[in-house]
Formats: sequence, C-alpha cells, structure tokens
Amino acid sequence: MDTVNRLVEEKALVIFSRSSCCISHSVLQLISSYGANATVYELDDMSNGQEVDKALQKLGLRPGVPAVFIGQKLVGGAKEIISLQIQGKLMTMLKEAGAIWV
Repeated sequence: MDTVNRLVEEKALVIFSRSSCCISHSVLQLISSYGANATVYELDDMSNGQEVDKALQKLGLRPGVPAVFIGQKLVGGAKEIISLQIQGKLMTMLKEAGAIWV
C-alpha cells in the first residue's frame, strides 16, 4: 500500500496499467482525449509490479489494472471511468485535480 501511495503522491493523474491490456489502453486514450497528461506505470515493466498489483487488488480492484487515481484518490478501474464519462463528470474531476487546464 505504501508503494502505491508513494507512486501517486503529488501527481494530478496516475494510471496503473499493463502494456498488453487493451482496456487499460482504452482508458488512457479516453483520458488523454481531454488533453490530460497522465503518469502511467506499466506493471509489467516495473521490478515491483507484482507487489503493486497485489496492493491495488487489496484496494478492491479486480483486476488490478487499469487503476486510475485522480488528485491522489483512487477513482477505480475502467467501469468507474466510463461511468464518470457517461455522467459528464470525468472532465470536471480532471480539471479540479489540475490534470487539465481548460
């Protein structure tokens, strides 16, 4: 858990992903379409990727990726991000966190 907290601290937008995960890629593309520049951690490229994945699952994410943190708070995975998009709330959250400037 401490590892995840260290990775997201002081960052407006963090996405935990796997390079082979098409859902993670889709979430990143959606968020990037707003002009947001996310810090992306590819778990399969990290030496402690399995540890981070376990920590994300302990936070309730199944599967552990994609995991999106906006303003240092866990928003959730693809389902939650798509839900926020449909409700028209995603851009507002990104703006409030300082992840985009519009």
